[in-house]
Order: sequence, then C-alpha cells, then structure tokens
Amino acid sequence: MHSIKFGTDGWRAIIADDYTVENVIRVSEATALWLQKKGAKKVVIGHDCRFGGGLFEQNAARVFASFGIHVVLSNGFVSTPMVSLAVLQTGADLGVVITASHNPPDYNGYKLKSSKGGPSIPSEIAEVEALIPRIAIQPTLTFKEAEEKGFVSYLNLEDMYMEHVGLNFNLQKIYSSGLKMAYDAMYGAGQNVIRRLFPDALLLRCEYNPSFYGQAPEPIHKNLLGLSEAIQSSDKYAFGLANDGDADRIGMYDASGNFVDSHHLLLLLLLYLHKYKGLTGKVIVTFSVTDKMKKMAELFGLECEVTKIGFKYIAEIMTTEDVLVGGEESGGLAVKGHIPERDGIWIGLLIMEFMALTGKTLKELIAEVYALVGPFATDRYDLHISEEIKQQVIDKCKLHVFNSFGNYNVQREEDLDGFKYYFDEERWVMIRPSGTEPVLRVYAQAPDYEEVIKILEIVKADLLKLK
Repeated sequence: MHSIKFGTDGWRAIIADDYTVENVIRVSEATALWLQKKGAKKVVIGHDCRFGGGLFEQNAARVFASFGIHVVLSNGFVSTPMVSLAVLQTGADLGVVITASHNPPDYNGYKLKSSKGGPSIPSEIAEVEALIPRIAIQPTLTFKEAEEKGFVSYLNLEDMYMEHVGLNFNLQKIYSSGLKMAYDAMYGAGQNVIRRLFPDALLLRCEYNPSFYGQAPEPIHKNLLGLSEAIQSSDKYAFGLANDGDADRIGMYDASGNFVDSHHLLLLLLLYLHKYKGLTGKVIVTFSVTDKMKKMAELFGLECEVTKIGFKYIAEIMTTEDVLVGGEESGGLAVKGHIPERDGIWIGLLIMEFMALTGKTLKELIAEVYALVGPFATDRYDLHISEEIKQQVIDKCKLHVFNSFGNYNVQREEDLDGFKYYFDEERWVMIRPSGTEPVLRVYAQAPDYEEVIKILEIVKADLLKLK
C-alpha cells in the first residue's frame, strides 16, 4: 500500500489515485487509535467544497464510531476555521477537515485540528502518522448504523461561526461606514458566510462547483484577475477579498484593484491591534515573511519570533504564549482574540473594521505602514520542474554554492526552512521546495515591484540552467 505522509498542512493526494476511501479509512484508523489511547470521546469532522467531500467525511465518521468515538458533523460544506472553532466550543478532543485547501481541484486532503482550536502540533501528527496501518481494516459500522447507534450528531457550524463573528466585531460600524466589498470565494467554503454577512457585496465564484473550473483555489493575484478587474472597472468597491478552498487563507485588493499581499496584511494587523487598539503580545512569522515585521515589532517594543514554514508551528506557540499576530506568506494569518488558527474571513473582517473605524482607505493605511518601516514589495514564482532538477538545486543550496545571482551578490544567508539569500537589508531571495506540491518556490523582496520581478527572473534563469 501507498505510504501516507503528512506535509506542512496535512495529508494531501490526488483523488482516485492515492486519495481513496480505503486510504481515508487507514488515516482515520490511525487517528482513532491515537485518540483511543488518550481516552478521547468526541471528534468534529467537516468537509469543504471538493469532490467527494461528503463521501470521505462519512467514511471517516464510521471509523471513529467503530472505535466508540462520538462524531459531530455539519450538514453541507464548512470552512476549516469553523471546524476548529467547533472543536473548542464543543469541548471535542480533535477536529478533522476533509480538504486540500488551496491545492488543484483533483486533490483532496485530511487535516487534524487540536482540542485547543488550531492545527495539531507536529509531534502529535507524527504520532498519528506512525500508527497508519499498511492495509485498511474495514470499520465494523456502516455510516447509517453509526447514526442509528447515536455515534453521530449534527451541529450547524456555520451558525456557530456567525454568532462568534457577531460577538467579536463592530458590525454596525462596518455596515454604517458604507464600505462596499467585492468578494471572490474561488468556489470555496467561505461563500455562504460572506453572502450572509454582506448580501450587497459583489460575489464572484460564489457557487458550489467541485471542479473549481480547473483553477487551484489559491488566493494569489494570478488566480484572482477577475476580482481585480471587477474592482478596477467600478468606483463602488473599497476593497476586494478572496479566500481559498477551505477559507483559512486570504487575498485582498485595494480600491484600485491592486493586490495586497500577506506581508502587508500582517503589518496592517500589527499596526491596528497595537497602535490603534492598544493590544500587546508576541509577533510570530514564518521564515518566508518579510523582515519588515521584525522592524515594526521592534519599533513597538514587541518580541518577534521566526518559525519554520507551516502554520502548525505558529499555532503551537499561540496555544502556550501570548501572541498578538501570527502569520505566513501564503495567506494564513491569525490574531489575538480568536482561535489559534488561520482564518481568511476573520482577517478580512478585521481589516474592514480597521478601515471603518479610521475612515481611511487601504492605500492610506499602507502608507502609514511605509512611514514606519519603509516601502517594499514581494512576489513568488512557483517553478514546476522535475524532481531531479529540484534536488540538484536543493543540494547546491546545502553546499552553499550560490554566492551571487546575476549582478546581485549574496551578503549573508539563512537556512531555517529553505534557503534565504540577502543581497542587503532591503533585498533578498529565498528558495524552498513546497511541502504540499511538486514545485520549487522562489520568493523575493525589494524596494519596488519592478525590481522584485527582475530578481525573480534572474534567479529563475540561473536555476533552470541546471537542466
């Protein structure tokens, strides 16, 4: 049987290839065994909008039921943050989300969520992974039998999430501000919540379509051109918001249709929560995030820690320390006062509240950020190259072969998780293989976007010479 491994954010595989009912049962058996050893009694399971979500969810549920573990389900698709919130609010021992997040539509996946309302920590995931059987042992109960025996109950996780939003945001101030939103659900699980919160928003790709029209639901600019164009073609919209397939990641646009990346959103969150709301706490970012976060944290007298890439590392710290803002380059951001979990809708609402309470546009708020830490731009290339070439690149990085790229000389390098080459304090490039997809990621930062692209093109050309 295929060996199942959890990556930076759960197990993911191609549907009907390695992602099969049998393999979902294998992973569920390992998870149930792990829970049984801990005396666990309850699990919350949810699925997003991907193909077969309900089928895989039911098969996972009957495995847990066969082990005597009670399962809480929600009718229909839900976001990952809804499951995490439900785990916390119902006192469940674990959450399982059937999702491949931002991966292409032919993928599905399996995420584990801890009892603390965020991703399970790496050590626990490793324990579950070690228990995955070579061959699936068929559950003793069918899904219908699990329901009949009372091992399955239902709870509206979307309503629970909506109530939580109402208790934590000044929705009246947001509504009275007159701010209009253009929203792109990317056919993902965030569509119903935004429709309910903002019925007058421009809604794009807000219907159920498991094929995603062939587009990976990752909220980066190249995948959101329709949202950008809709904003540019009208003066109605103060900003644009997009979420990935399971709505735990975010993409945003200003009123001119310009993409606002996660680096800038993290800085805006830190500015709002500390300077405007007076909150304090630690700042946690992953290795690929701009160093401008360190600079702003230092200006505010706050501690800043850099982790390996993967939100699970941030979540682990958030459950044990007082964290104000945590986040990663790929759109997964979290804040104090909510669950220790990425939540693309929550972060979008927080930025919207920031705009409503200050009366400022996104551009004006970003100008405040630049006044503190200086202007900058970032971008990322995903290089779809052979495994052989990818390993050649990584081996050369490990051997410190790259002393320059084009006319850019490397002044120093870091290798916490990937390989980051600093040309000076304002310019760097980073090379790292993806933990969830067969690609090599190349990131860059410079004072302006034109130079970012220049750096990326130079590095790409140098790497592809290895063919």
